[in-house]
Amino acid sequence: MPAIDIQVLEGVFSDEEKAEIIRKVTDAFGDVAGKTIRAGTSVRIHEVKSGSWGYAGNVLTTADAKAMRDRG
Repeated sequence: MPAIDIQVLEGVFSDEEKAEIIRKVTDAFGDVAGKTIRAGTSVRIHEVKSGSWGYAGNVLTTADAKAMRDRG
């Protein structure tokens, strides 16, 4: 069934936060798709090595992502 892939920089989210992301994304998708499809939904969080992600031509690091989280 559906597979949802989420990419984040390594070290930005704790294991507990990643588990919460997985639960909430699954629930949100299920709210739209229905409980049968929700039951077969796979959510994967892929952590990208710090410095291996670029945005608008700039290299992002874990420190950059944490600073973004701090800004809200």
